[in-house]
Amino acid sequence: MKAVTLGPAGTYSHRAANAVADEVSFRESVTAIVDAVADGEFARGVVPIENSIEGSVTESLDSLADREVAVLEEIVTPIRHALLAQSDSFDVIASHSQALAQCRTYLEEHYPDVRLEAVASTAKGVEHAREDSNVAGIGHPLDGGDALVVVGEDIQDRDSNATRFLVVAPPGERSDAGGKTSLVVYPNANYPGLLLELLEAFAERDINLSRIESRPSGERLGDYLFHIDFEAGLYEERTKAALEDIEGIAANGWVRRLGSYDTRHVLY
Repeated sequence: MKAVTLGPAGTYSHRAANAVADEVSFRESVTAIVDAVADGEFARGVVPIENSIEGSVTESLDSLADREVAVLEEIVTPIRHALLAQSDSFDVIASHSQALAQCRTYLEEHYPDVRLEAVASTAKGVEHAREDSNVAGIGHPLDGGDALVVVGEDIQDRDSNATRFLVVAPPGERSDAGGKTSLVVYPNANYPGLLLELLEAFAERDINLSRIESRPSGERLGDYLFHIDFEAGLYEERTKAALEDIEGIAANGWVRRLGSYDTRHVLY
C-alpha cells in the first residue's frame, strides 16, 4: 500500500507512515497530503494532529475541515529530538516550528545567540545542516547519518513529548467501529449556550470528550467550527443519540463524521 506524508524522508511523519504502508511518498504541507488522499491519488495519508507539548497542528485541523476524508487510525509515537550539525560551531538552527518550540528551553539555555529558522519539516532542517556547516538541524538522533554529529540528544523540554498522527483515507472507507471518534461540527450559529448544548449532548450519554477545539470557519469574523474527539464508536447507541442532538444544533450548518478508529503506539 502507498501512503503520503510530510517530507522529505526522515521526518517523524515518515516514521509514523512506515507503520502503515510499504511505500511512502512525500508532500511539503499537510494540506497537500489531505488533498492527495481526497482526490484519490493515494490510499492513505499520515498527518500530525497534536503534540503533547505544543498542542494541535492547526493546518491539519483546517485541512480535515476543508476536504472530505476518513480517519482510520491514530498513531501515537514518542518524539526524541537531537541537535545535529557538522560540528559544534554553527550560526543557525533550522527545524520545523513545532520542533523549535518543543526544544525552546534547551535552545534558550545553550544557544541564546544562535538564530532560529523555521522550515517545512525536521528533515528539511537536517538536510540544510548537511549542506551548510553553519546550520544545525533538529531531528531524530539517527537522521544525521555519517554526515552529521549529535551535538545534543534528547533536547526536548519534556521527556513525555509525543505526537498523535492520524491515518486518513478516502471518505468511502470510513468505519463506525473503534474506541474513538472524530467529528467536525459547523453550527453556522452563535448564541449564548451554544457550546454548552454541544457538550451536554455527550455528557448526558456518559461519553468522554478527549478533545474539543474551535477554529475559524473562514466564512466571517467570529464564526467558528468545532473539532471534537470522543471515546466511543459511531456504532454505539449512545453515540447515535448524541449525534442526533448535535445535528439538530447544527441544523443550519453541517456535521462531518471523520470516523471511528483505534490507537496504535509506535516506538522508534
